[in-house]
Amino acid sequence: MLDVVYFSNVSENTKRFVEKLNVRAFRIPLHASEPALQVTQPYVLISPTYGAGDDLTSVPKQVIRFLNDPENRKNAKAVIAAGNTNFGDKYCRAGEIISLKLQVPLIYKFELLGTPYDVAAVEEKMEQLWKTL
Repeated sequence: MLDVVYFSNVSENTKRFVEKLNVRAFRIPLHASEPALQVTQPYVLISPTYGAGDDLTSVPKQVIRFLNDPENRKNAKAVIAAGNTNFGDKYCRAGEIISLKLQVPLIYKFELLGTPYDVAAVEEKMEQLWKTL
């Protein structure tokens, strides 16, 4: 199975979702003063959406910094986006932007903490992706 790399801010909504998955997971550091994360194996990136989905602020700066490392970009195989339906048509916009930038599929979107259905769906999508690699 693929690993998960995720970013979660101090609310830890994304972290709580990832903890429900049956996967090995690595958290992108919250603070720039923490050691950078470099991933040398294929993984799926899970990112929340910031700034009400505004294209300039929707991808967290920590995720951008992580993806500025060529090794981290190379090993990303898919994206999963967290969001808030209050953002309307910008719901999960960070995932769409990352998917386009990295040219990898956006395989799922979930709201805030996700539901048991979301957990099952993500595990199924990740297993399908793993089989294709």
